[in-house]
Amino acid sequence: MDITTTLSAFVELGARWVLWMLVGLSVAALSVIIERIVFLAATREDVGSLKREVQQLLDRQGLNRALQRLDERPSSEARLAAAALRDARPAAARDPGFPRRALERLGAARAEERLRLERGVAFLGTLAAAAPFVGLLGTVIGIVAAFHQLALSQGRLTGALMSEIGEALVATAVGLLVALPALAAFNGLQRVIQVRITRGEAFARETLTHWASRLEAIAGATTPRGTDDAELAEHGGAR
Repeated sequence: MDITTTLSAFVELGARWVLWMLVGLSVAALSVIIERIVFLAATREDVGSLKREVQQLLDRQGLNRALQRLDERPSSEARLAAAALRDARPAAARDPGFPRRALERLGAARAEERLRLERGVAFLGTLAAAAPFVGLLGTVIGIVAAFHQLALSQGRLTGALMSEIGEALVATAVGLLVALPALAAFNGLQRVIQVRITRGEAFARETLTHWASRLEAIAGATTPRGTDDAELAEHGGAR
């Protein structure tokens, strides 16, 4: 069997299989959209309220309690702030290289968090770009199959021929109908993810700055004898 015979047999299948493939892709896209919307809704955070709560915990109960509260929250903002504060104990914070290490940890956490938020979103972008071409492929295959039937019918317009042409034209329309919602969802989700990441990074930096200021205030005061770094981290140096 040569390649011409193989391609001819493939074309004779018509555009129907392309339509079914587009339907399957649309179902997969809908699943991704619903899953991401549910996930983003479940991890939504009132950053202003969390910021006030964490700063109060840092001032009154220390680093450990603030980290515990951040770890309890599923939001991206809380995870980024926890990553920035993870090793911010008094002894480590006095190290001149601490700010650089804290920012490196924050950068790594930001990359990991973006991957977590963008899971499945790339599929929507790919589908938005490819679906019109898949539909166009169905149209081309359908038209070729229609011409093949026209040749077999010796130029007579039959019902089967008109059905073949209709399926071919529908394929392009279905491809566009699949691509447009996928594109809208892709752009919308990317916007939400970018806002979450930016807001989380700002929250993490602000929280880290607040804790550093607190440690400076502790270091500038008279530390009672016997108070060590572990105790300061636990109680925030409150006296």
